[in-house]
Amino acid sequence: MAPDLNGVFLDLDTVSHQGDVDLAPLRATLDALEVHGTTPTTALAARIAAAEVVLTNKCALDAAAFAAAPRLKLVCLAATGHNNVDLTAARARGVAVCNIRGYCTPGVVQHVFMLLLAHAQRLDRYRELVAERAWERAPQFTLLDFPIHELSQRTLGVVGWGELGRAVARVAEAFGMRVLVAERKGAGQEELRPGRAPFERVLAESDYLTLHCPLDPSTRGLIGEAELARMKPSAVLINTSRGAVVDEAALAAALRAGRIAGAGIDVLSQEPPVLLDGKGNPLLEPGIPNLIVTPHVAWAAVESRQRAIDQMAECVAAFRRGARFNRVD
Repeated sequence: MAPDLNGVFLDLDTVSHQGDVDLAPLRATLDALEVHGTTPTTALAARIAAAEVVLTNKCALDAAAFAAAPRLKLVCLAATGHNNVDLTAARARGVAVCNIRGYCTPGVVQHVFMLLLAHAQRLDRYRELVAERAWERAPQFTLLDFPIHELSQRTLGVVGWGELGRAVARVAEAFGMRVLVAERKGAGQEELRPGRAPFERVLAESDYLTLHCPLDPSTRGLIGEAELARMKPSAVLINTSRGAVVDEAALAAALRAGRIAGAGIDVLSQEPPVLLDGKGNPLLEPGIPNLIVTPHVAWAAVESRQRAIDQMAECVAAFRRGARFNRVD
């Protein structure tokens, strides 16, 4: 093992809760590992000043951060997205950058169908009826207040045909659903790739629309007022990708107006949500019907988080061997 590869994990609390993941694989690949639960911006420079390896999930590493870490050789992210790292600055200083991939696929798929099934089964509404003791007052054995629909023969539209989109589609087919895969927005008929349908057609035909695309200039605000208007009034939108892929104010308005039937949202454009000019995220306002919001936990199964640590260790070990593994630089 090459000498002098000391690491610092800047925000372990984003991956581990009360020690429920094992850091042994990481420790085995490094000569020393310093661990911080969180790292405020004011402490960043001091904590990375002597590090050869920086491990982080969400801490921002800009040009100033790289300048403050003259010994830095490797940044390893506990996430697939790498928009929090200035790759240009990393290249300029010869710092390798790695991410992790495919580590949370089972958990995300599970979460997508949890949201989807909760809407199909009207779970929240029936739980409310039971809590209100309506079942105990019922004149028959069951309650039929809210229509339940089978997933079989329904259409699932998938936006983003990477590992997650494909995995969700496989489960959808097991439920007997028809899967439509969206081509990129704005693509002409001659640009359609095999197995894909025009974006606008997918919007119009989907009973459930699930988003699995990265956030970049082409996908920011991808689902806005016009796109929501193309969807069926009975359709449900599921977003476990990135919050800013959806125009949140437009979605809140569409739900209030009944222009779509529901939404399951695991991600917001600002996380954690904060008040701006006295206003919070429009999807967290009270009284929005048929909306389920979860706090960015689709990825967060214990098994997924352990795979994240294990794969970060693989990245470090590969770097020590001189191999390129999950490099994004």
